[in-house]
Amino acid sequence: MANAILSVLMIAGIALLAGAYALHRRGGERKKVLLMVIAALVMFANLAIWSVPTRSGETLAGRAADAS
Repeated sequence: MANAILSVLMIAGIALLAGAYALHRRGGERKKVLLMVIAALVMFANLAIWSVPTRSGETLAGRAADAS
């Protein structure tokens, strides 16, 4: 289940970046474009926190999957 959530998070981040780019190209509001980029960066940061292994080789996603 954790892998599916992380996959959806990655897809949503990419979609936000693509939407921000498209909105920027059409001359949309700069504030909305910036907020979309920031939201995507927050998603990618959360993804990295959950999937980057620690020194012991464990990930938070793996630990959560083992606990359930």
